[in-house]
Amino acid sequence: MQAHLVIRPLFQLLHHHVWRRLPVGPRRALFARISAWRAPAISTDAQAKQPFIVVGFLNQTSGLGDAARKSHDALKAAGFEVYGIDVTATLMHEANYPDFRFDDGRELVGAGTLIIHVSGPSIPRVMAFLGKRLVTGKRVVAHWFWELPKLPGDWRSALPFVHDFCASTRFVADAIRPLAGARPVHVVNYPLTVPASGRRAPEAAARPFTALVLFNIASNFARKNPCAAIRAFRRAFGDDPGVKLMVKYLNAAAWPEAMKEMRAAADGAANIVMNGEVLDDAGIDALYAEADTVISLHRAEGLGLAVAEAMMRGIPVIATDWSGNTDFFTAECGFPIGYRLVPIEDPQSNYAGKGVAWDDPADARWAEPDIEEAADALKILRSDLDLRRRLGAAGIQQARAFFDPALHVERLSALLLSEPPR
Repeated sequence: MQAHLVIRPLFQLLHHHVWRRLPVGPRRALFARISAWRAPAISTDAQAKQPFIVVGFLNQTSGLGDAARKSHDALKAAGFEVYGIDVTATLMHEANYPDFRFDDGRELVGAGTLIIHVSGPSIPRVMAFLGKRLVTGKRVVAHWFWELPKLPGDWRSALPFVHDFCASTRFVADAIRPLAGARPVHVVNYPLTVPASGRRAPEAAARPFTALVLFNIASNFARKNPCAAIRAFRRAFGDDPGVKLMVKYLNAAAWPEAMKEMRAAADGAANIVMNGEVLDDAGIDALYAEADTVISLHRAEGLGLAVAEAMMRGIPVIATDWSGNTDFFTAECGFPIGYRLVPIEDPQSNYAGKGVAWDDPADARWAEPDIEEAADALKILRSDLDLRRRLGAAGIQQARAFFDPALHVERLSALLLSEPPR
């Protein structure tokens, strides 16, 4: 009996009856092991050539989905031959971003370059989905995001299927290198632009001073650490009606305890507004346009997209001074918040806990930001409009330089190709 006739029903059974009940660590390991049985071998001598085929969560609202879409669009705008392959349903995620348009690359055979925007343990499953006919002859590049200084051991399952690695920050690249061995690891900036409609609205005297924290609970609630932002806001302002905190979250079902923790931290405050809607780009732009500052008291970030997007819009940022965002976020454009490194406590078991194995348990550490320092930063920003404007203007300049889509294309094509756009 052919393997796929057995494997496909097995995945369906796991998905509907057992899969979601397994701890994350064993679930990922089992997922990778089963997928590796079907995944085709890569061509050891494959050269990077056009077309580029961007593979990822093209139809999902998520950080990884945004990264894949933005890379696709930057390459296409530069004149390269670019296709896409969506793996949202394949990796059992919700397809909630249906409007992205791309040329389907699933039937492209022969030479080309696959740029895969999924995590390491998902690579074998993606390769199995792509199949031997598509993969043969292509260079395979994994563009990874990771939030800690080391990668856990289960990411090794990707190694047989990848020629090169890309990372959007030095922090992530340094985490990949010990695992990558002889495979090249390139730092290729994240491409980011902001439409004029999404820039900071002019200050209005009657409007409350507004702080914004936004995050995806499925990306790990403890890591995003929104309760620290809520506590800092409460410590700074209490019930003051002249201020407002907007808490924008996604995917509450990913960890239902998150809502209880946020409500407890907010303590019924009328000046804290929580919003769990799935917003389109215009809706996100409107949120940013209302914000006087963006807070990210994260415990770890591979990039820090909310920090980056705020800077692009001229919004001063208050953020933990640790991990990927330190490549582009400095005191010239906001308030880097001090921290101490602590053992990871992760009820969602993405980074530590039941079923998550580290080669060295000492590597399972992340930052605990200083809430008092963040509260002081909030009070300073509220009281000083000129400072907000200066920090915002500096943020635009730093973000434009770091996230320039042309630089993304230049670095990627220089590293991988010897041919110009067609």
